[in-house]
Amino acid sequence: MKFNISGYSTALFSTWYFVEELGILFDAGDGVASALLQKARKADHVFISHADRDHLGGLLQFNQLNARDGYPILHYPAHCGSFPAIEEFTKKFDPHVKGTVWKPVIEDEEIQIADHLIVKAIRNEHVKADKGIHKSFSYKVYQTKTKLKSEYASLPQEKIKQLISEAGREALSEIVRTNILTYSGDTPVDDYSKWDNSKILIHEATFLGGKDDDRINKHGNKHSNLDEVIKMVSEINIETLILGHFSSRYSNEQIDEQIKKLCKEYSIKIPVYRVLPGQIHRDILRGQPVNQ
Repeated sequence: MKFNISGYSTALFSTWYFVEELGILFDAGDGVASALLQKARKADHVFISHADRDHLGGLLQFNQLNARDGYPILHYPAHCGSFPAIEEFTKKFDPHVKGTVWKPVIEDEEIQIADHLIVKAIRNEHVKADKGIHKSFSYKVYQTKTKLKSEYASLPQEKIKQLISEAGREALSEIVRTNILTYSGDTPVDDYSKWDNSKILIHEATFLGGKDDDRINKHGNKHSNLDEVIKMVSEINIETLILGHFSSRYSNEQIDEQIKKLCKEYSIKIPVYRVLPGQIHRDILRGQPVNQ
């Protein structure tokens, strides 16, 4: 499936990504409702990575425009106290949003959002928290399919029908999961296996690298450097990379030049797209990859 992914992501200011075919909004930074207009109504599920204001500053407007009975469903890290406070405030400020569902999520929880779609919450280390305390998540989207077990695949169709009638379809089948999309949220690069075998990876790359960037990244919540992200991608299996959350200190030319340089250095052959600071990017995957 070719996804229509739109987004805006500028460090400190606002981040959101909307995957139209899945009805999923990742994060809800400032301006998301005005950017999506009526399309925002298609976002039945909102997955918030953490409680930094640049990732939830547009949530109130998005919710008051789109709330109805049972939707949207807002998923957030369970131990971020900001969300219960926002829920309480919005229900007083905009009484018509009472139908919105607020769902705290814990590490490794799997949320069924459609018959064949599951979203899994993955702990990341952007916000320092003790084990068992959930403050910052990445999210992985899995598509599930029921498939005939390999030991039966070569049997004649009539024999398969006979076995199904005798033992039931479930006995001959298995569920196959494919990681169709992963959203990193804000996170340092650490465990490569979190992102391996993702068909599409949306990953932050706040800093381009250098001594000043390294110094800044040692303070406060942790982010990724572009060179670390590209190195990681060179060692795992993904099909498409979308980079965002760049600091506005960099020009568009600096960002593109560094992406091209690192893709060449690490022999990256997959398409690499980027969301430039201060720009809404619509239908990102229909654009021209930076490295091609």
